[in-house]
Amino acid sequence: MADYILETKNLGISFGGLKAAQDVNIRIKKNQIYGLIGPNGAGKTTIFNMLTGVYKPTTGTFYLDGEELCGLAQDKINHKGIARTFQNIRLFNNMTVVRNVMVALHNQPEYKCSVWESFFRLPRHFKVEKEMRAKAKELLRIFDLEEERNNLACNLPYGKQRKLEIARALATNPKLLLLDEPAAGMNPHETEDLEKTIRSIRDQFDMTILLIEHDMKFVAGLCDEVTVLNFGTVLAEGETRKALKDPEVIRAYIGG
Repeated sequence: MADYILETKNLGISFGGLKAAQDVNIRIKKNQIYGLIGPNGAGKTTIFNMLTGVYKPTTGTFYLDGEELCGLAQDKINHKGIARTFQNIRLFNNMTVVRNVMVALHNQPEYKCSVWESFFRLPRHFKVEKEMRAKAKELLRIFDLEEERNNLACNLPYGKQRKLEIARALATNPKLLLLDEPAAGMNPHETEDLEKTIRSIRDQFDMTILLIEHDMKFVAGLCDEVTVLNFGTVLAEGETRKALKDPEVIRAYIGG
């Protein structure tokens, strides 16, 4: 199990009589860029919600770097090393770009202050604030957002908002980064730029990335392996280009 950063075992969830996902077994090696794909309603975001503690699985379990996390609360799972972005961008729109990242840095023990240090504005409060701002700027630089750091998040163009959300997720120092449709709504130039950015994140942070995406060209050019879902079950898995040529996968996407 230690060879895999993420392993799910017979993971499933039911809502009433509806089985939204069942017997999902995924194994992702460290430093892979892995795709979770399938038609609309296949259960992809449901899997993300189970992996991040939004939903508690009805059946099965999952492990991060060999440690079972199933059933833990969202904040506990995040502390253990899973961070995510969302299909619909969720930023603190009325905060500056740099503050959006600094909020996520509070997750890290080296940036914590006591209530008294913060309330009375003691020297450690200012020291930590300075260190957090420097770290936030470092992360923003990776996404070419440093010059935007004092702008409100809501004033960024769409593509840059997507990048800011990823930067904020990285600020929690995850082992596994989940990206929910990161290229959604982007033009071809932005998508190409995002592909380079995701590769850079993997290499620079020694990161493992699991992404949901509908742009099959993007998936084929980026993901080492994929799992294909349909109606909540695994339809195909393995090397990306081979899986995308599977007749059952093609049939699921374009119809009978």
